[in-house]
Amino acid sequence: MAIQVKIPTPLRKLTSGQDIVEVEATTVGGAIDALEAAHPGMKSKICDANGNVRRFINVYANQDDIRFQEKLDTPVKDGDEIAIIPAIAGGA
Repeated sequence: MAIQVKIPTPLRKLTSGQDIVEVEATTVGGAIDALEAAHPGMKSKICDANGNVRRFINVYANQDDIRFQEKLDTPVKDGDEIAIIPAIAGGA
């Protein structure tokens, strides 16, 4: 199943500048594993040592936050879209 993954600007150095990468997967976690296989170093930027999505990274499957779905087990199908979005914090 071809899933489109939107890559944020800070991670594009790992994808040779590509802003969208297509992977084959049936879950969000599988898509992240496929990203890692194609672009080594990607998973460690998205997931912590326990394999969970880092606190400061938001992942959306078809515009729905996976934290409110099945997290990394959230199913995806052909034509779906995953967006990886670094959280923005700070200010005065």
